[in-house]
Amino acid sequence: MTSIPTTCAYCGVGCGIRATVTGERQVRIEGDPDHPANRGRLCSKGTHLGETVGLEGRLLHPMIGKRRATWERALDLVARRFRDTIARHGPDSVAFYVSGQLLTEDYYVANKLMKGFIGSANIDTNSRLCMSSAVAGHIRAFGEDVVPATYGDIDAADLIVLVGSNTAWCHPIVYQRIRARCDAGARLVVIDPRRTETADEADLHLALRPGSDVALMNGLLAWCRDAGVLDRAFLADHVSVPDDFWGRIEAGSDVWSVARTCDVPVADLRRFYEMFAATKRTVTLFSQGVNQSLAGTDQVNAILNVHLATGRIGKPGAQPFSITGQPNAMGGREVGGLASTLAAHMDFAEDNRARVQRFWASPTIAARPGLKAVDLFRSIGEGRIKALWVMATNPAVSMPDAGRVREALAACPFVVVSDVMADTDTGAFAHVRLPAAAWGEKDGTVTNSDRTISRQRAIFPLPGEAKPDWRIVTDVARRMGWKTAFSYDRPADIWREHVRLSTYQNDGARLFTLAGRGGGGNADYEAMTPFRWGGTPFADGRFPTPDGRARLAPVRQRPLAAPLKDWPLTLNTGRYRDHWHTMTRTGLAPKLARHRDEPLVEIHPDDAARLGIADGGLARVSTPQGDSLYRARLTDAQRPGELFVPIHWTDRTSSGGRTGLLPRPLADPISGQPGFKATPAAIAAVATIWRGFLIVAGEPRHRPESLWTTRVAVPAGSLWELAGDGDPSRIDACLPTGERIEAIDRARGTRRIAVLADGRLAAALFLTERGELPARDWLIAQLSEAQAAPTILAGRAPGAGADRGPIVCACFDIGLNTIVAAIRDRRLMNVAAIGAAIGAGTNCGSCRPALTRLLTQETTHAA
Repeated sequence: MTSIPTTCAYCGVGCGIRATVTGERQVRIEGDPDHPANRGRLCSKGTHLGETVGLEGRLLHPMIGKRRATWERALDLVARRFRDTIARHGPDSVAFYVSGQLLTEDYYVANKLMKGFIGSANIDTNSRLCMSSAVAGHIRAFGEDVVPATYGDIDAADLIVLVGSNTAWCHPIVYQRIRARCDAGARLVVIDPRRTETADEADLHLALRPGSDVALMNGLLAWCRDAGVLDRAFLADHVSVPDDFWGRIEAGSDVWSVARTCDVPVADLRRFYEMFAATKRTVTLFSQGVNQSLAGTDQVNAILNVHLATGRIGKPGAQPFSITGQPNAMGGREVGGLASTLAAHMDFAEDNRARVQRFWASPTIAARPGLKAVDLFRSIGEGRIKALWVMATNPAVSMPDAGRVREALAACPFVVVSDVMADTDTGAFAHVRLPAAAWGEKDGTVTNSDRTISRQRAIFPLPGEAKPDWRIVTDVARRMGWKTAFSYDRPADIWREHVRLSTYQNDGARLFTLAGRGGGGNADYEAMTPFRWGGTPFADGRFPTPDGRARLAPVRQRPLAAPLKDWPLTLNTGRYRDHWHTMTRTGLAPKLARHRDEPLVEIHPDDAARLGIADGGLARVSTPQGDSLYRARLTDAQRPGELFVPIHWTDRTSSGGRTGLLPRPLADPISGQPGFKATPAAIAAVATIWRGFLIVAGEPRHRPESLWTTRVAVPAGSLWELAGDGDPSRIDACLPTGERIEAIDRARGTRRIAVLADGRLAAALFLTERGELPARDWLIAQLSEAQAAPTILAGRAPGAGADRGPIVCACFDIGLNTIVAAIRDRRLMNVAAIGAAIGAGTNCGSCRPALTRLLTQETTHAA
């Protein structure tokens, strides 16, 4: 067996993988020790990629409406409807909405078709939702969207500042580098309204008020000036400073005013400022908590201002560092996947438009930026966009005000969806669905957060009639009349054109260039090893602006809204450790599903007590846009007056957790990035009469219908967590046929049913009004046993069975009770000892903060 070097399908860290096919649709996944991004490490999601490569739920054939169609008929229809719509209503009447899940080659042909041949810039990407404020901030400060830092800068830093990033969960391999550097003596500051797992291990945590980042960073800049640590020579030689810059920064930037605005202790704020001022080698990493704001671009520039003014840029261990969320958000930025850019880091200036049109030999070129995501879907709802093609994303779930997005999709005359999954919330609105290649079948390149370009290679042959996205777009473009311009036969053809465009008439004005990377033919493309473009940007103090100087952007803290009468709380949204986006991939992996198997709303205990919300009870979160149901989790890691909910659950996986319904359809005026982090909200307890769960081999005969229904993938079947306020007997219809065993306890309102098929457990339904429910693990394991245990209705093995508890370490499937028992029985004193004893925390390390917390709790308990 030969291992195939490829790249992970998840976040922007861009980890290298060695994939070894072990059977039909089976693969062994290992970290690639030679890849510079991860050096052989993988997080829990990457480790369990092999559980997600099956064909369960896949779209394998073109569909027109609800009928299977041939590729010829489906592609002809797509090309004809787009061509006719353009002829009748103009090029701006059509749009593409694409994704950071696309490979660079996919992105390139989609952008070329829309901007250079259709003649509109109405192509935007779900990357707009996660990092477009960083793009806008880079362009405003540097003149080009360039991330100056690399992962190596983390290894050289003496102070690491994380702003709006739960790195331990969202970028675990980056966090491992951070922890390694901290173990060697660097200090860590976490700036986040929530006390996350990342904050638990920080030297200092600033739990600032949401939306107060500009005040914090302007205060830091004023402190650095007063402390005499500005790099005045660098400012004089390499940075343009507006005449009124310092006057605008000074307003409200004294430490007392900033502490009041940010709602943090003055002593903590002063400590952060002193640490930063005293530490030249500082890396500031920022992510969604900064970008996903109505002032996201200003927040990015406030961070960049500090680094530029102190000369902490272009030097080892001294950099600002935007870390992206998706595997190829950066590749999309390079080829023009955003509506606000043209191609190859060019904007819509007349000379750039002419240059790209010449290179493509295209009949037209987009005259101006297109509609950004929020405006794009608003335009669909208003009837101005009449044909939409969605590729590799699920906007009916992920867009803000998702209810309105669904209304727009339902009203759109023609919707095409290219996806790997047969049933998605967005696909339900499609007139045509096209089966796309998934990870493990695709072939191309991706760019990670530190500008490293890697190959993603096919492991399996294409299943059914699935095609790569670049091929689907190319086939439509040819049918629309542009055969010569889209005469690609393989991804390498597209790559070479992308390389040529990056260098075409590029006299050094743009730092993005792939010079020397397009020669050598197909064999060189197949053998490509990871490389980083751009070297060490700004090391020479020159920036890609007309005068070669960077720019300080005068940004002011906007007034923070007071709580509203009907919406007194502030809603924050984000990711869980072991899930990804809308779970079309991670939802297939049993080992990833159990860490957080239900969507939770996290609320401070004081707020919960005031509102009558119980830990583990149900609660309805509402905003002016909509409402959704969650399981409540009380935690003092939340600031009072604030809520946190995850983004992952959909109609396909839960009756609740529809977070996309809640945020406002408002966006940063510069970047167009929606503000997901501070939505006015309310919450109320929801009473239920009964609760329970259904465990079934495979899937139930019918989807369980109750107030609360959440599906969880488990080995050999599915687990459904249930709760209701009506008659639970209708759940019986979901059970398979077979020998039924039943027990009823009327005093507790408890009912337990097991269904056997040839002696094996086919299903188990446990419901109760007042009684206790058993742990799920042993019953789940029974699905794989040849003979059901006689104690099946007891919910536990004969004799005293150990309950491993909630999963803490997903990499090795280790539960909380197992870890606590090991700490107590073996007298383990640190995280390394836990790893040596039972393995927890020794792979991706994202559970290390939880292990540290358990050690602290057990030490306190013992004392």
